[in-house]
Amino acid sequence: MKDEELLKTAAALLPEWFRAHRRQLPWREHRTPYTALVAELMLQQTRVEAARERYVEFLRRFPTAEALARASEDEVLKAWEGLGYYSRAKNLQKAAKIIAEEGFPTTFEGVRALPGVGDYTAGAVCSIALGLKTPAVDGNVVRVLSRLLADGRQADDGLKKEYAERLVCVYPAEAGDFTEGLMELGALVCVPNGEPACPACPWREICRAHLAGRESDFPVRAEKKPRTVQELNVFVVKCGGAYALRRRGKGLLSGLWEFPNAPKEEGFPAWLSSARLIAQKQATHLFSHVEWRMTGYFLELSTPPEGELFLTAREIKERYALPSAFKPFTPWLE
Repeated sequence: MKDEELLKTAAALLPEWFRAHRRQLPWREHRTPYTALVAELMLQQTRVEAARERYVEFLRRFPTAEALARASEDEVLKAWEGLGYYSRAKNLQKAAKIIAEEGFPTTFEGVRALPGVGDYTAGAVCSIALGLKTPAVDGNVVRVLSRLLADGRQADDGLKKEYAERLVCVYPAEAGDFTEGLMELGALVCVPNGEPACPACPWREICRAHLAGRESDFPVRAEKKPRTVQELNVFVVKCGGAYALRRRGKGLLSGLWEFPNAPKEEGFPAWLSSARLIAQKQATHLFSHVEWRMTGYFLELSTPPEGELFLTAREIKERYALPSAFKPFTPWLE
């Protein structure tokens, strides 16, 4: 069976399997293009289980694009707190402002032009919410298709693009079910680690890798580059009943709130020279390409220095989004 025929046969089997085995997820209920966009942006770099509850809470607070467009950036970031990759929240609000003014785009090109939306997200939103035959190919889909085809090429952006172009030609009428079926197959059956659950796969009788007993050989992955290590001092500074907080500048976590911090080699800033040390602890946080190794210092000042913002623990908890990297030190907030 040639590749194109194999893909067409596989595509025809998937929608029915998906309808029979799909998980009950909140973004699959009462779906609109706006809620599909929220879900897809939230699910970028975030596990389904971590996003499930937060999606419900986010839509309760911002049920429409208009509601999200009207909110302050701090409100949006607070609602996104803990999900990481906060640029997604900022881009989502930018997209909401466009949608509130112009309506939701009805073409792939229009959705792709929204802030923060790439080929995968545009393909997912358009097929799932608009019924268009637009592929959504990410690493999970590459894994599933590379096993189906026993494709020994390296899984990279070039292969994603090629698979997307090939899928356009085989998309069944049930575009949304096919797109979500590929997602579900990668999440539940054709898993990346351990043994794939081939007996439960709708493609078990046509999958070349399975028939050859070579599932673990695919996809061929590029070697990961090691993370850059950065060592930081983090200062949780108490003065009276309030704590020092700053907004980050450009770069990683830009625009978010943080405890004052500095590269370890810079030591303590001058404004903390009279501070009393209460406690100290170590913590590590992993980003996709960077590892922060942090030494946290819980300090107390008798007089607040000029130019520093001090807020109560309640204000910080209710109104200000702190990235997960700083969560090891939040127990010091009383």
